[in-house]
Amino acid sequence: MEHKKYTAAVIGGSGYGGGEIIRRLLSHPTVELKRVTSIDYFDQPLSAAHLNLEGQTHLYFEKVSPLEAAQGVDVALFALPHEVSARTIPEVIAGTEAKIIDLSGAFRCAHATAYEKWYGVSHPHPSYIERFVYGLPEVFRSEIQRARCVANPGCFATCIELGLLPLAKEGWLKGDIETVAMTGSSGSGAAAQVGTHHPIRSLNIRSYQTLGHTQTPEIQETLLAIGKHEVRLSLVPVSAPLARGLWATSFVRVPALISEGQIREAFERTYADELFVRIPSDRLPEVGAVVGSNYAEVGVVLGEVVGGERLLVCVSALDNLIKGGAGQAVQNMNLVLGVDERLTLGDPGSWP
Repeated sequence: MEHKKYTAAVIGGSGYGGGEIIRRLLSHPTVELKRVTSIDYFDQPLSAAHLNLEGQTHLYFEKVSPLEAAQGVDVALFALPHEVSARTIPEVIAGTEAKIIDLSGAFRCAHATAYEKWYGVSHPHPSYIERFVYGLPEVFRSEIQRARCVANPGCFATCIELGLLPLAKEGWLKGDIETVAMTGSSGSGAAAQVGTHHPIRSLNIRSYQTLGHTQTPEIQETLLAIGKHEVRLSLVPVSAPLARGLWATSFVRVPALISEGQIREAFERTYADELFVRIPSDRLPEVGAVVGSNYAEVGVVLGEVVGGERLLVCVSALDNLIKGGAGQAVQNMNLVLGVDERLTLGDPGSWP
C-alpha cells in the first residue's frame, strides 16, 4: 500500500462531528489518521461510539491532552466545546507545528468583544483570534490555503452565508436580514437531552435561542467582509423533527432597480465554479437532496416591488454535520495541506 503523505489527529472524536471526520479520514488517500482522543470512551475502539466504524479501523480512543495528541502530526482537527478549544488550542499552536482546524466557535468571531457578548464569557486567549482564518472556502479559499489555523464556520452560519453570498458580493446586501432556519437534532450533539429526546422531537417544532444564537456575529461579520455594508441579522433557529439537515429561509430587500435577470445571474456567476454548492434548476433547495453529503443547495424567490424595494427570499440547505461541520473541516484540511479539495467529499449522499 502506498505510504500516505500526511498525518492527522482528531481531538474530541466521540461526538457526531468527530465521527464524521473519522469516517472521511479513514478513506483519505493522502492523510493517515494517527490518533483520536476522548474522555468518555478512552481505551475503547472507535466503534464503541460510532457503530458504523465496526471493523473499519484498529484505532482506539486515547485519553491524552490536546497538546500531546497534536505532537508529531501534520494537522489536528478539534471537535471540542468552544470553551475547551479556546483554552487549549493556544498551547497546541505554541507547542507543536500542527495545522489547526477548529470546529467550535472559539475563534470564529473577529473580535473578543463579540465572543464575550454572544457566548457570555470572556475569551481566555484573545490575542490568538487574529491567527485564525474563517473557513468558508467559497469566500476565503486563498486565505485558507495559506493559513495554519482555520476556524470552521458553524452550521447555521454556513447555510445562511451561502444563501446570501451572491447578494453580498454585488454590494446589494445591507440593513436588516430576517432568517428562519430549521435544524436536525444531531446539531445538539451526541449527549442525550430534552431537546433531542425522540418522543418529543419527532412530533414537535419549536424555536430556541430566538434572536440570540451564538452564530449570529460570525454571519454578520462575514457578510460585512464580503459586501462592505453593515447588516443586522434577526435569526430564529427552529428545532425540526429531523436527525440531520439544515434548511434556511432569509428575507431581504434590495432596490427595485435591480432586475430579476441581474439577481439570477449573480447567483449563477457566484457558484458557477464552486465544487460543493449547486443551484437546482427546477425546484428550491431541499434537505433530502443534500443530507449525507458535503453539498449545499441555494435558491432565490423574487417578490413584488413595493415602495421602491423588492423582497427576496433566499433559500439554502445542507447537512449540518457535513457541509455544516465535519465535511467542511475536511475540505479546509485539504486546502491547508495543499491537496485536492474534493478528496473523500465527492459522494452525493443517499436518496431517499
